[in-house]
Amino acid sequence: MSLQYLTIQHWLKRHATYRPHHIAFIYGDERLTFRDLYKEVTQLSNAFLANGIKKGDKVATILSNSKELYETYWACAAMGAVCVPVSPLMRGEGLKNLLKNSDTKLVISCVEFADNFISDTIKIDKTNCWVTNASSSDAYQSYHRKIKENSIANFSIEEIKGDEPYNIIYSSGTTGTPKGIVISHAVRALYGSLFANFYRMTPESVVLHSGAIIFNGSFLTLMPAMFLGCTYILHDHFDADMVIETIKKEKVTHTILVPSQIIGCLQHKDFTGEKLSSLEYVLSVGAPLLQEHKEEIENQLPGIFYELYGLTEGFMTILDKNDFKKKTGSVGIPPPFMEMKIVDAENNELPTGQIGQIIGKGPLLMTEYYKDPVQTKEALQYGWLYTGDLGYLDADGFLFLTGRKKDMIISGGVNVYPSDIEEIIIRHPVVKDVAVFGVPHKDWGETPVAAIVLKEGPNILTANEIKNWINDNLGARYQKVSDVLFINELPRNVAGKILKRELKENYINQSNE
Repeated sequence: MSLQYLTIQHWLKRHATYRPHHIAFIYGDERLTFRDLYKEVTQLSNAFLANGIKKGDKVATILSNSKELYETYWACAAMGAVCVPVSPLMRGEGLKNLLKNSDTKLVISCVEFADNFISDTIKIDKTNCWVTNASSSDAYQSYHRKIKENSIANFSIEEIKGDEPYNIIYSSGTTGTPKGIVISHAVRALYGSLFANFYRMTPESVVLHSGAIIFNGSFLTLMPAMFLGCTYILHDHFDADMVIETIKKEKVTHTILVPSQIIGCLQHKDFTGEKLSSLEYVLSVGAPLLQEHKEEIENQLPGIFYELYGLTEGFMTILDKNDFKKKTGSVGIPPPFMEMKIVDAENNELPTGQIGQIIGKGPLLMTEYYKDPVQTKEALQYGWLYTGDLGYLDADGFLFLTGRKKDMIISGGVNVYPSDIEEIIIRHPVVKDVAVFGVPHKDWGETPVAAIVLKEGPNILTANEIKNWINDNLGARYQKVSDVLFINELPRNVAGKILKRELKENYINQSNE
């Protein structure tokens, strides 16, 4: 079967035909069957077509989690537009540049955000901006009025091919300017089938998503849920109390969380197997989860923890729930049809146990960085994606991460991996969260510094006392931290990844004052 036939174009229509009364989508007090959802999405698809949006045109969303955002995803899938989800936290020139770079033809947003991007510098005016909360007096077009103006009858459009684009997902920009990652219909279709299989999902599964669905990680469950025809529950924002209550009330079987959200849930008294007996799967994504927290999940909710390491560009590994205990510290193996290797700076494959750059290939790779052939060529070489991450394989082929190449600290000519130090620090009883980064040192070139978030309560230890404890418990002299700073919260980007670059810059600036 050719990949050209792998699209997500007709998934919703199929479920509306064969499972019309099954609950498809829950958001707040709204509960839509597949028939209900299909009618609304069809009207939105027709509204796009009636307003000049054609197959291949870019539709940007600047929305928080909402029914409108979810329905836009499936309207674009059905009629062939390319959805460009944008974080509502983006502002000013960065936002305008992103909309301009993506060749956006239509923006769906809300009045609060609209004035941030309406500008002469991009070819978008108020008639090409639909807002979800417009009143009759607003200058912008009303999203809901546009839908009501259009029929629920099926629309006529040419079939989509698998290699045609569905998304442009912009990178979080932790290592530079955000890049537009082009994801095809075939890749999204494989997200649905491959991950549904790996996560042991069925059409009767109930999937909860409480993080922002503008990020690629959300598609790890969003696509399998629609592929199988599961019930998909969306929260407007993450709240640990609301997550726990929803799991209990709706008998949720599958949920996906980033590490900061997992830490929040672990502190909840009802985050236990007894209280949440319906749960079959908790997936950690977005950033490495420290081993201490993994073990706490296993103690509270045994046999349901999965971890995914991956890039939006299309390579990932999954640690299965059954491998958690026997492969401590691993992030698992690639899904079917994917391969990985560890290579050195000269592109030579490294043997078991040696640290090098992780590269991978398979059918989930991006098409390109949008309008950026230079960076595309750097990332995709001979069919392999060069991740920029460091790790090693054990004798069984399981992957162990050691960090990003750009985060690695070289102290006295020795490679120091921050994750090794972080795993020690998190064991201290008063430490809630930690990030280790390198700063310049006149003798050693670089030296590790630890930024620590303390647990609530009476913490009488000083930074110097914790530093001494850390260095006494580290295995190697070159790993020893030269300084410890206490902060209230680790800086993270909108995807939940720790901004070590920001920590480093702030530390150096303060040291020079």
